[in-house]
Amino acid sequence: MLVPMGREDSIVDVYDCRFDVKEAFHLARLHVIERSEAQRIVEDLHEALGRRMAVSSLAPCPVEFTAAFVGMCMTQSCGKCTPCRVGLSQLKTLMDDVLDGVATQGTLKLIDRTALYIYLSADCAIGYEAAGMALEAISGFRDDFEYHVAHGCCDFHQSELTPCVSGCPAGVDIPGYIALVEAGRFTDAVRLIHKDNPLPVACGLICEHPCEINCRRGMVDDPLNIRGIKRYATDHMEDYTPSKAAPTGKRVAIVGGGPAGLSAAYYLALMGHAPTIFEQRSHLGGMMRYGIPSYRLPRGRFDEEIAWILDQGVEVEYDVSVGRDVPIGDLRRDYDAVYVAIGAHADRKVGLPGEDAEGVISAVHMLREIGDGNVPDFTGQSIAVIGGGNVAMDVSRSAVRAGADRVMIVYRRRVTDMTAQDEEIAGAVAEECELLDMHAPIGIEVEDGKVSGLRVQPQIIGPVVGGRPRPRDGARESFVIPCDKVLVAVGQTIDSAPFADYGLPTKRGAISAASDGEVEGFDGLFSGGDCVSGPATVIRAIAAGKVAARNIDKYLGFDHEIVLDVDIPAVRFKGKLSCARSNMAERDAHARKEDFELMERGLTTEEALQEASRCLRCDHFGFGAFRGGRVSKW
Repeated sequence: MLVPMGREDSIVDVYDCRFDVKEAFHLARLHVIERSEAQRIVEDLHEALGRRMAVSSLAPCPVEFTAAFVGMCMTQSCGKCTPCRVGLSQLKTLMDDVLDGVATQGTLKLIDRTALYIYLSADCAIGYEAAGMALEAISGFRDDFEYHVAHGCCDFHQSELTPCVSGCPAGVDIPGYIALVEAGRFTDAVRLIHKDNPLPVACGLICEHPCEINCRRGMVDDPLNIRGIKRYATDHMEDYTPSKAAPTGKRVAIVGGGPAGLSAAYYLALMGHAPTIFEQRSHLGGMMRYGIPSYRLPRGRFDEEIAWILDQGVEVEYDVSVGRDVPIGDLRRDYDAVYVAIGAHADRKVGLPGEDAEGVISAVHMLREIGDGNVPDFTGQSIAVIGGGNVAMDVSRSAVRAGADRVMIVYRRRVTDMTAQDEEIAGAVAEECELLDMHAPIGIEVEDGKVSGLRVQPQIIGPVVGGRPRPRDGARESFVIPCDKVLVAVGQTIDSAPFADYGLPTKRGAISAASDGEVEGFDGLFSGGDCVSGPATVIRAIAAGKVAARNIDKYLGFDHEIVLDVDIPAVRFKGKLSCARSNMAERDAHARKEDFELMERGLTTEEALQEASRCLRCDHFGFGAFRGGRVSKW
């Protein structure tokens, strides 16, 4: 309320105040709120907690982890409503009883009811979200809760060694090769990587590095640049020849020369068997060659790595389509075992009106042509790309290099919901690709049989379904994006028809195989990689090939071991000083978008050695030390 000058006394009269007017105005004065030391410390604790949760794995006891989570949520309660203030405390006490070995089966029922009541009646998200997560944990870890009640201890079997190794599908000894890089032993570092991954050059360039997610260094400052260290080792290694077992006389047919097939062939050759790859196309590499542009994976270096694998005793039959050119039955008759790793190379349709028009191109087809050296000419054209994954980014950036005047990536969800890696999205934007999120393609405009535009419907984000927010049509009218070409990058499918016709079990186009790779009902026939799991990452395909090689060797009646033949440097405790992460730089966006040359620059020697020195050596100082810190053979 504004008061005219000289009328302050009226305020006192009206409200019958019993204090001085000047004192009243003094009490009403505002002050800038400054963060106290206690608040600063709490904020630091929140930040540390976030870092710790970001790199955590499933190593802890599920019951203990759930109890700790409820306890943390309990400290956040404002105390206004009883379900949150009292309920979370009671829920934590009940879980502590389970951990202390004094609970009964009735306690578990009470935990269920308490969590449910909190979820249904708490006023705010602090209470009902905590209870909701507790309910999910109690349901998902029911066996662990019951084991605690029955035996007073945990039955959770710890299978992990170190967080980064656990995060790598192929189980590469990451702390080991990082220590070797720090010691300047780059060839030994690659030899160690080869024990579990025969494609370190390619992975040093394009791996999605899931290992970094769990890196404990993230608790201190930033996770290690593991991929960058691997690339540095492969850039500075010397050639060597791995040791091989004596010839066994056994022949193995491998259908498909992608990462899964190449990996299986490499390890089978080291075990003394004679693998032969049957490749449908004229070059090996699968989607690594035909799905990843050369500005990310240079063909020269990739060919050198493949040639090195073949030199270990792998034969190849090119331009052969198994199931069409060569009957599957012939392979089973002529070879002692068969491994099917055909990948996922077929393009997926979007089902839009007009998608058969001239100018609609599948991303898989375009990248395959580029992989064969046939770069399209998009000079001066406007390109619309449908999709939000890494393939969509690759095809968009390739269109820019093919001369397109404008490239627009159309995605029906938000940018934050894109499945593409953040660095791939940022790279596309830096190369002047436009992002149009929250717009669903609903039709392709056609004139005289050719593409003239892409009709899109604005979206509004909706409820979370299956872990991702589902968009729905917004109230705005649809409109047309004028374009000359539409590139469809909505995923790949598996051309499994010849194998299904032969009788192999399939589900939704994927070949059904056990976790060890065996196909039920077909003695000596194994399968793995994308044709089993669906489109996945390169490192997961490599892991599938490694698993297949081991189990095929067992099937053939042998027990060969791939062993660690490198001495790991002694562990030194290097203190707890913080040091930020060194990232790999890229060529200037304006220059790199003009060609297909490698866009990423590797770490310098100074950066690589500093980055390697940041490793905390969890293989020694972590719980992995109880098992020797590493898997020395498989």
